[in-house]
Amino acid sequence: MKFVLCLAALAVVSCSDNPKITKPKVQVYSRDPGEFGKENTLICHVSGFHPPNINIQLLKDGEEIQNAKQTDLAFKQDWHFHLTKNVAFTPTRGEKYSCKVTHGPETKTYAWEPNM
Repeated sequence: MKFVLCLAALAVVSCSDNPKITKPKVQVYSRDPGEFGKENTLICHVSGFHPPNINIQLLKDGEEIQNAKQTDLAFKQDWHFHLTKNVAFTPTRGEKYSCKVTHGPETKTYAWEPNM
């Protein structure tokens, strides 16, 4: 059913003469409070964007972290989409973690703040 809804959303977007572009809201956080040397989960939640063409990468020191998992593309009644991507990680002092989001022609990188 989700697949059919996503296809319907893509059809509406591709058939529109003037699709409205809404920039994504991005939140980068960890499942547990950040603690160096302790296993955790890095999470990037991207919401409120339209159209649905988007790419999310989780990065460690600027390089993509492998084996990240992403949820299915979902949307609300107003046709704004959301996705979440996460990966297990063990932060070490001096390493920089971030989420790189490409939506249409725009790419931005958002840093994870460990609050340590």
